[in-house]
Amino acid sequence: MTMTTETANWCDRCGEAAATGDHDACRAARALEPPRYCPQCRRRMKVQVLPSGWSAVCVEHGTHAAPR
Repeated sequence: MTMTTETANWCDRCGEAAATGDHDACRAARALEPPRYCPQCRRRMKVQVLPSGWSAVCVEHGTHAAPR
């Protein structure tokens, strides 16, 4: 199952509400590292980093992988 592009309610790096606060540092960090939180439900995701990229799995919303 692959994650769909739904509206993100939560920051996928810090887990805080996406609509509040300043997430510039999160966006900058995300250029180099995988997401840690599901943007739809705020659950902590299982992340696997490989030399070829990364994948993150939310138990509710499925897998999200690095763009190729």
